[in-house]
Amino acid sequence: MGLRDFIAKQFIDVIDWVEPEDGILAYRYPMQDREIQNGGKLTVRASQLAVFVNEGKLADAFGPGLYTLNTQTLPILTYLKNWDKAFQSPFKSDVYFFSSRIQTDQHWGTQNPITIRDKEFGAIRLRGFGIYSYHINDAKAFYTKISGTRDEYRVADLEGQLRNTIVARMTDAFAASQVPFLDMAANQAALGDKIKEAMNPAFADYGLELDTFVVENLSLPDELQKVLDQRISMNVLGDMGRYTQYQVAQSIPIAAANEGGGAVGIGAGLGAGVAIGQSMMDAIKQTSVASAPSATPAPASGAPSAETKYCQECGKPIPRSSKFCPECGKPQA
Repeated sequence: MGLRDFIAKQFIDVIDWVEPEDGILAYRYPMQDREIQNGGKLTVRASQLAVFVNEGKLADAFGPGLYTLNTQTLPILTYLKNWDKAFQSPFKSDVYFFSSRIQTDQHWGTQNPITIRDKEFGAIRLRGFGIYSYHINDAKAFYTKISGTRDEYRVADLEGQLRNTIVARMTDAFAASQVPFLDMAANQAALGDKIKEAMNPAFADYGLELDTFVVENLSLPDELQKVLDQRISMNVLGDMGRYTQYQVAQSIPIAAANEGGGAVGIGAGLGAGVAIGQSMMDAIKQTSVASAPSATPAPASGAPSAETKYCQECGKPIPRSSKFCPECGKPQA
């Protein structure tokens, strides 16, 4: 290699960066003791930002475009180095590129349940998870507070910080929303917008813009979920009297099928079923009497009580020898 070639390699004429892969947020251009040629070209692509740093001090920032590096395009750097307006010599400065693309499919979640005060249930512990996306919109702030002088800063390096920030701000967002848990679960899209609004200042402080925030799931710990399920069941049941009658009716086939052993067991099972059925009919009759008019027809005369029985279905008096109820048509035991 000749002396001329060696000298030529000490100056940089073109500065640009092509992202080799996803996940890189900040990249330090390799200077390797070289200097930037006055009048050199800086290329910042549509999804990038660039920052010049001189002796540890932030100088000029550039958005997408093609720039010729001189005193007109580097006003702050010109001031820091005390150049006159006609400087011709090469200069030394660190150049950092930042990816301004939206970083999608970033996951957040509560590693441990967070405690909030709910309007309906009081203090509850809540778990949640979802996705969010963001991008760098202030390269100077990001360099100063996050990436610094590292040669490369990646999405994975920032993931833990953002996730913890989200969880910390979620508690404040839930408290400020005053929305009951049941309404939160039913309006997760609106809740995501509320949380995004609450977290925008924290992201902006890092030089980031929070683009989307999605709540995919909200849930209670298992023990609290069981209590909530019981409460929902009680509300669904409504009339406990009717529910009790239904439960009794459902238990008759079970009692009749009781495997007590042989004919004795079958008879005992049937007897238990009849007894349960009779208890159910007594409850029904009491309800019917309470709701019926006070004037009750007198029992038919001439029918001795020893010759009658009550239908197990509708409760009407029928001849004891009847196999079917003449009123409702149900078979009799």
